[in-house]
Amino acid sequence: MMHDVKQGLEKGPEAAKPAFSGWVAATGLVERWLARAERVDTLLEGLATNLSGQERARAQHLFYGVVRWASRLEAAQAGLMAHPPRTKVKAVLMIAGFELLEGGPALTAKVIHHAVEQAKSVASPKEARLVNAVARKIADRLVAAPTDLATEFAHPEWLVARWTRQLGAETTRKLLAWNQQPAPVYARWRIEAPVPAFLAPTKWAGFYEVKAGHWEDIRRLANEGAIYLQDPSTRLCIDLLAPQAGEVILDACAAPGGKSLFMADTMKTGKIVALDEPVAPGKSDIRLVRLKENLARAPAGVEVALIQADLTKVNTVFYRNLNLPESYDAVLLDAPCSNTGVMRHRIDVKWRLQDGDFARHGQTQLELLHAAARLVHPGGRLVYSTCSIDADENESVIKAFFDSRAGGPFKLEKQVLATPWADGHDGAGAFLLVKNG
Repeated sequence: MMHDVKQGLEKGPEAAKPAFSGWVAATGLVERWLARAERVDTLLEGLATNLSGQERARAQHLFYGVVRWASRLEAAQAGLMAHPPRTKVKAVLMIAGFELLEGGPALTAKVIHHAVEQAKSVASPKEARLVNAVARKIADRLVAAPTDLATEFAHPEWLVARWTRQLGAETTRKLLAWNQQPAPVYARWRIEAPVPAFLAPTKWAGFYEVKAGHWEDIRRLANEGAIYLQDPSTRLCIDLLAPQAGEVILDACAAPGGKSLFMADTMKTGKIVALDEPVAPGKSDIRLVRLKENLARAPAGVEVALIQADLTKVNTVFYRNLNLPESYDAVLLDAPCSNTGVMRHRIDVKWRLQDGDFARHGQTQLELLHAAARLVHPGGRLVYSTCSIDADENESVIKAFFDSRAGGPFKLEKQVLATPWADGHDGAGAFLLVKNG
């Protein structure tokens, strides 16, 4: 998508400025993100529908770029204005800053001219003059090489320090660089039919990279159920669990349901009980909406049941009262976590995380693991997985489980830890626990 932005600039600001452009839409998204700290995925759900496909992609690209590089763009603006500008003007400067960072010195003049012209329409002539003066200084600052990793790769200092202690400086640099790159889109092929040539094969069986230029085809294939957009890292926990035809399986933290569907596609026949926390009264949860949609796409031979409950607060009586099994052949616990393995996709996670979150997550994950273990029948399988690369949410949780009485009937059969810089996809941890027969 980077080339679309540059091509628009090279053709001149007016050529790149339709009545309602992706640039203007991005300004609104950045303004709301700065003012309200709303989640990126929530903001994108409300992106204007009157944008063309190309302009929508441009809006997302610019918005994502600002969020990815926010702290570096903020640092480039620091001290340049006597008074803080309106949030809308700051959004214009942040987008211009990202385009300057992305385009380099060769595009500086065009980026600044374009930002000034946009500021005249979304702000005021006076504020456009401010944008002109400040953007030129931002351009000079962005040319200078940062002196530390946190500034260079726009991550919180405490998180860079944590990773440096755990991984070392060289590996931390690789992780930071990975996080700052736009993520490819991958699709899992679901049906017995020839795969279209525009889906590029990958080294992961069943997964294909979605290249630009075929989004209408992708949308159609997704609606038809031929593909499911999913990162290859999701296969790790499914491969460990190895769902079998005819089994009864519990997906203990199921929303939004991508892994439930993956298991159903693998099984072909059997039953999946998908459980996730209930939504608070009066509120909606897009994840549960998507869970229902995904379960509806399961193969005809797989019976599905959707249950809204807190895994740690219900007992076997709860399942019995719903005419559901009280124990299962296999249980998947894909636990809520810090998302440190998927920061290339969840670009605002690093700005919401706090240092104490890892210990808090670890405690919650251990509680969930204890609850999930009670639902595995003798000889059954339990897979604990996260999309975290942090030991406090992976190995430490498993160790604490086996240090407790609950771990007695189980054996750690196998574990997989994927790191983005080495494996080429999202990071994840997955652990296969087998219960004594």
